Amino acid sequence: MNLVAVAALLLGLLVFLLALGNWIGIALLIVGFAAVTISASVPIGSVLATTVWASSASWTLAALPLFIWMGEILFRTRLSEQMFLGLAPWLNWLPGRLLHVNVVGSGLFAAVSGSSAATCATVGKIALPELGKRGYSEQMSLGSLAGSSTLGLLIPPSIPLVVYAVAANVSVIQVFLAGFLPGLLVMALYSGYIVVWSLLNPANSPPPEPRTSFVFKLRQSSKLLPVLILVVAIFSALIFGLATATECAAWGVTGALILAWWSGTLTWKTFVESLMSAARLSATIMLILAGAAFTTAAMAYTGIPAALAAWVESLHLSPYVLIAALALMYIILGCLIDGISMIVLTTVVVLPMVKQAGFDLVWFGIFLVILVEMAQITPPVGFNLFVLQNMSGRDSLVIAKAATPFFLLLVAALAIITAFPDIALYVPRLAFPE
Repeated sequence: MNLVAVAALLLGLLVFLLALGNWIGIALLIVGFAAVTISASVPIGSVLATTVWASSASWTLAALPLFIWMGEILFRTRLSEQMFLGLAPWLNWLPGRLLHVNVVGSGLFAAVSGSSAATCATVGKIALPELGKRGYSEQMSLGSLAGSSTLGLLIPPSIPLVVYAVAANVSVIQVFLAGFLPGLLVMALYSGYIVVWSLLNPANSPPPEPRTSFVFKLRQSSKLLPVLILVVAIFSALIFGLATATECAAWGVTGALILAWWSGTLTWKTFVESLMSAARLSATIMLILAGAAFTTAAMAYTGIPAALAAWVESLHLSPYVLIAALALMYIILGCLIDGISMIVLTTVVVLPMVKQAGFDLVWFGIFLVILVEMAQITPPVGFNLFVLQNMSGRDSLVIAKAATPFFLLLVAALAIITAFPDIALYVPRLAFPE
């Protein structure tokens, strides 16, 4: 059987298994078994055991469940209420006023959670009612929150960035550091759009709130001080090389537990709930990674990735045409599968092409995660859309329409970091000079 037929058969099998509702990790394992059986006479058991163990027994990967647990702990605190009260007085002077709380609050929580859905739920549970009560446009409130909550995937500590670093065999710390400036870029684009929209639509913005004293602003912001200390401590340790990503994750969990205790939300019930939720999500991701590792090894035996890379090379595409084609492919994939699956399913084929085209793999991780951000707000499987649907009662398609301008701003962010890759690479190179 030629390689084209094998590739079509394996792809069809994967689509069929996913359409039946199988878990992605299990579907990948089955496809791996089929690939090895069809294409190579190798001991399947040995390949399975070595690849699954190699993909799981990683000190770097130990950061993943810890960062997930940190986000789960903070999700159950009063952090969202404290963020709104602490940020609102400082943002009243900007056109769009409290709509910027969605952007800044999401960026702040993203820096301690690593999860887009947790960021969306945490900021949204207090921001949406408050914005609605004050008369802000519902469409802008929903759209800005849907877009801003995707920052949980880009601003470290980010779960997809850890998964990408493991899949691409690059430094987790360097990928984390690469997310800083692009994260700030996306926040600036979002806030800039809100400013322009507010100036063009003054009738849709409520009147300014009464001015408050500087002392009152400081008093309100003091509620955010513990969270800011946690963020600064984790990032300082990463930037100055005082701790590995895994060690920072462990300290982050400790800090999150202290914050939860300080806010009065750390009970035995919330502790167990956060632990079990983190264990479930970690186990799901680990199963996907194990299945992807086995499928990657199986694909190597078939020769499909090498043949595909050679075929793409024969087309003599310019690097930017290649990257544009990959972006389009990922946008389409984002309408069908979740972000973690997008990363693990495609890296085996995509990374050799990207490397051969001359792109830095750390930079490509940021490029890819911005595309994963887009997947969070594209129907029919955009997870942030479902979170906001449950919180607001609005149809997911209505929310997707509201989020469309922010989707386009992510496209603009992709174009900017492609034209100016140093935006992503400056901080890692500063911390790790060659």
